[in-house]
Amino acid sequence: MTASTAIERHARRSPGHDERVAHALSLLRRAASEYRGRVVQATSLGVEGMVLTDLIARHHLSIAVATLDTGALHPQTLALIPRLEARYGLKVERFLPRQESVVRFVAKHGESAMRKSVDLRQACCEMRKLEPMERLLHGRDAWITGLRREQSEGRSEVGFTEVDRDGREKFYPLADWSLQDIWHYVSTHDVPYNELHDQHFPSIGCAPCTRAVAAGEDHRAGRWWWEHGGHKECGLHSRPATALA
Repeated sequence: MTASTAIERHARRSPGHDERVAHALSLLRRAASEYRGRVVQATSLGVEGMVLTDLIARHHLSIAVATLDTGALHPQTLALIPRLEARYGLKVERFLPRQESVVRFVAKHGESAMRKSVDLRQACCEMRKLEPMERLLHGRDAWITGLRREQSEGRSEVGFTEVDRDGREKFYPLADWSLQDIWHYVSTHDVPYNELHDQHFPSIGCAPCTRAVAAGEDHRAGRWWWEHGGHKECGLHSRPATALA
């Protein structure tokens, strides 16, 4: 692997880039207008999330920004939160797992429980992500994420808006963006990003469950790489009830 940055490796202006930026912004404006005070961007602090936060802050949209602090994130990910807050003058809402649940789980199954079976890995995701996500979304009628169709086969048909299992509208403003679109936007607007992206981490989750990927590997090959077969997701983005667009 070369010592190049993610921007140097990926940032290229693709045909239709400006149109995709305009369309993403139009979706964000609609979300802010229709769900004022009741919409949140749920960000994992990956580069897609940072692009969305930049669009929200740059255009002064009334959209809250929140993240899941799972208790197992890389220090580089946590270090991005104060940088983001200082850059954009906003407060990132942080939702942590319930400490008593973590203590019980680790005492019973060990620090590396996620490596023992898919069921235990999913139970860890449930505790560290899904339960805090319920609190993050409480009182909100809509949410925004940075999923892109290009990221994996399981995400290849995601629409721009859908209704999740709880009836909330879910927005995917970057659904049709390429990796080159993402990094071109970052380069153009000097968007802060997780330094792990420069170390060949295209998808960043909890530290025990994320590794760098080699040239030619799938975008999400570094997530739960010891598991074989099936869609490697934590459950935050399970297929919704209804596709709207």
